[in-house]
Amino acid sequence: MSWGPKVVVVGQGYVGLPLAIRAVEAGYNVVGFETDDERAKRLAAGESDVADVSDDTLAQALATGRYAATDNPARLAGFDIAVIAVPAALAEGLPNTRPLEDAATVLASVLTPGATVILESTTYPGTTEGLLVPLLEEGSGLVAGEQFHVGYSPERMDPGNAEWTLETTPKVVSGIDARSLDLVTQFYDRLVNQTVPVSSPREAELSKLIETTFRHVNIALVNELAMFARQLGIDIGEAIDAAATKPFGFMRFTPGPGVGGHCLPIDPSHLSWRVRRSLGESFRFVELANDVNAHMPNQVVRRITELLNDQSRAVRGSRILLLGLAYKRNTSDTRESPAVVIANSLVRLGADVRVADPIADAAALGDLVLRVDPTPGELEAADVVVVVTDHEQFDYEAVGARARSVLDCRYVVPRAANVQYL
Repeated sequence: MSWGPKVVVVGQGYVGLPLAIRAVEAGYNVVGFETDDERAKRLAAGESDVADVSDDTLAQALATGRYAATDNPARLAGFDIAVIAVPAALAEGLPNTRPLEDAATVLASVLTPGATVILESTTYPGTTEGLLVPLLEEGSGLVAGEQFHVGYSPERMDPGNAEWTLETTPKVVSGIDARSLDLVTQFYDRLVNQTVPVSSPREAELSKLIETTFRHVNIALVNELAMFARQLGIDIGEAIDAAATKPFGFMRFTPGPGVGGHCLPIDPSHLSWRVRRSLGESFRFVELANDVNAHMPNQVVRRITELLNDQSRAVRGSRILLLGLAYKRNTSDTRESPAVVIANSLVRLGADVRVADPIADAAALGDLVLRVDPTPGELEAADVVVVVTDHEQFDYEAVGARARSVLDCRYVVPRAANVQYL
């Protein structure tokens, strides 16, 4: 049964599409606006390219008659609630607000009194009130807080996480005034189990950046520790296992080949940019974490080179099998994936590179990388097998048993003489 209000979700990617489908399930009439006309056509035909929304789930939403995907701005007219879920991008290390500005311009052209606009895209503190509101006011001729309402609610999507979904993850909400906060809260109360109101959009914007920066910095810490521990002859995996037995004051982070996706390589830089722009100070923790994590793919290539040297082989002409192309386990997302950097670096060095990934699309790689299945024959034929992404579908016991040399960047292959860890 339809609840009535018209909801527009601008952006139908990893954040916007799950949000749009959840709003349909909650009874809203939803228009998913997507500037990529080909994606809009695929969605309208029931074809999802977001792993957390299956084709069946999308088909069910379409069948209700309350979800439509479009690239036509005219179909947004008359909205009661609009949510902006466009990418939080960087351009040459600086926040790229163009997607947000374009979304605001489109919405302003059809904004009517009483409507509510909510920003979900990750951005620097002050964006909602300092950039979004003026654009909406200028384009509509209306006054925010008096004639329409504005809020910010940071996305907390974790692709591939079956336990903490959009519905089960607490949702931080905010508004530019009390009425805006009330309307934003009412909307999300229908979609999620718990809303967490904060006093203004600035606190909500910063809360998202705190979450991602916390992870980014701690991942960089264990990545650097892993490099030093190896040089000192210390097993970092065993040391982390021991530290993790402490029931308080410690949170487990594990070394990896680098960071990817839509958060860690991008979000903390919004915060460091804001600090530098507004205060003239450098956010040293973020900048150091960026440096450490950005160089981890190069560290993986160095380790592969060392393993090949142990076999008296050069990288050129060696057969290397990479397990995993996505940036994280159990997802198809290859955005900013370290696996892509590793594969391309090895190709440039002349290696015969093959990639196995049961979920991700290999379109992120060029024609010089062969897509294969991790069969016993492929494992045995490789000079080095590298675990880059720890998908559940991989048989890690078989990897250890079949491969002559393994570099495990995720600490999932059982310990053996032929297995080394990052």
